[in-house]
Amino acid sequence: MFHRDPNRHYPTETESRVIIRFQDCDPLQHLNNAKYFDYYFNAREDQVAKLYDFNPGQLFHELKTSWVIYQHQIAYVRPAQVSEWVRIMSRLIFYDEDTTVTEYYMTDDAKTQLKNVLWVTAKYVSVATGRRIPHDDLVTGYLEATLVPNINFPSLNFNDRIRAIKQDL
Repeated sequence: MFHRDPNRHYPTETESRVIIRFQDCDPLQHLNNAKYFDYYFNAREDQVAKLYDFNPGQLFHELKTSWVIYQHQIAYVRPAQVSEWVRIMSRLIFYDEDTTVTEYYMTDDAKTQLKNVLWVTAKYVSVATGRRIPHDDLVTGYLEATLVPNINFPSLNFNDRIRAIKQDL
C-alpha cells in the first residue's frame, strides 16, 4: 500500500509500451473501440504498482473502499493497428473529496502521432454501502503525490485538451 515519502519525487505520468494484439482488433485490423479501455486500465494498474507501490486490490481489502467509474470521455483520433507497438500514458489530472479524473492517451511508438485520448471520472466508495465517501488520508497522500500540477480541470475543454496533447508530441 502507498506510503508517501516526503523526500521522494513521484512521477506524475506513467508510460507503458505495448503491442496491439490480433485478438483485440476488428476486421479492418484496428484496435476494437472497447479494447482501448482494457489496454489503458491494464497499463495504469501495472505502472501504478511499479512506480508508487499502490495496489487498488489492497485498497479494497484493507480499507474496504474502491473507485467506481462514473463517466468516460473518449476520442478516437487515429486507429491503433494490429501488431503495432504503441505508448500508453496516464496521469491524474484532478481529484477532490471523493472524485478522481485520470487522463489516458495513446501514441505511436515514436510518440509522434496521437491515437486516442480518454478521461475517466471515478467516485470513491465504501465497499460495504456502495455510497460515495471522502478519500482516506492514505489515499489523499497518494493523490497529492501523483497529481499533475498546474492543470485547472474545471476550466478544461476535452477537445482543447486533445489539441494540446497533439501539440506537445
